[in-house]
Amino acid sequence: MSSERRPARPDRNLALELVRVTEAAALAAARMVGRGDKEGADQAAVDAMRNVLDGVSMDGVVVIGEGEKDEAPMLYNGEQIGDGTPPQVDIAVDPLEGTRLTALGMPSALAVIALAERGSMFDPGPCVYMEKIAGGPEIADLLDLDRPLPETLALVAERKGIDIRDVMVVMLDRERHHEAMAAVREAGARVRLILDGDVSAAMLSVSENSAVDLLWGIGGTPEGVISAAAIKCIGGQLLGRLWPRSEEERTAAVHAGYDLSKVLTCDDLVAGEDVFFSATGVTDGDVLQGVRYEGARGATTESLVMRSRSGTVRRVFARHDRSKLRALTGVRYG
Repeated sequence: MSSERRPARPDRNLALELVRVTEAAALAAARMVGRGDKEGADQAAVDAMRNVLDGVSMDGVVVIGEGEKDEAPMLYNGEQIGDGTPPQVDIAVDPLEGTRLTALGMPSALAVIALAERGSMFDPGPCVYMEKIAGGPEIADLLDLDRPLPETLALVAERKGIDIRDVMVVMLDRERHHEAMAAVREAGARVRLILDGDVSAAMLSVSENSAVDLLWGIGGTPEGVISAAAIKCIGGQLLGRLWPRSEEERTAAVHAGYDLSKVLTCDDLVAGEDVFFSATGVTDGDVLQGVRYEGARGATTESLVMRSRSGTVRRVFARHDRSKLRALTGVRYG
């Protein structure tokens, strides 16, 4: 055996460290559920996430964050995160996906973070929105942003061996989607509207045993990058194309060198081969259970923790003592 080459030891799974980050953000935001304060809920999540990230052993740069430095005092685009030790990574965060959902006590709010090798995450620049379509591994090759949506729905039904009336498309409830909603319904398929929550919906569209077959619509570009990270871990595909909101935004994107006609795949949005992803539920949803309180000090969380390199998807149920966490981290968890 001494002359044989020993197998390499597994390297660190950062996703297992990141779950503490999303748990902290979810626990902090959960006390704001149903209180009608979007900004307060978001700030609580940001503060908690930033606090715990400081202790993660990595040299990280925020590529997808809360905005530019002058707009976001913490977790801003370009901010250095972690204790400065290797590995060097890009970071995408959404400390509270669904601020409005949280404020209104509605389902599917999440705390989310994704990591990949340095230089591998797509920077959307001035483009806030993108067209998106996503689906699971079984239909990944059928996804197309140029083909009429009803034709794609028919292909999905055929591939899955189901009636088109059983096909469900999830999309944001926005006026810009009304024409597509009508086309889906006219084709015989069904529409599931969501108030917010692109990442949660994208994960739902690629999950096994999900009632949703397809995500379609125009939503946030940052959420598109985070969704791509999750899908690289779970399997499936997301296609996106930048969608400028105005002629001014279009001009800025062209001048910055962006090809607005290019269809971006998951590998374009997150080019790294070692992608880490963690999401923790804030409010109950189809993907994750939200924070639940137990007595005066206890709370439980449910998280999805994933790594693309190993293909491992873990569902983590945790019980927390909020008073001990507060003493340990200095963050108020309610």
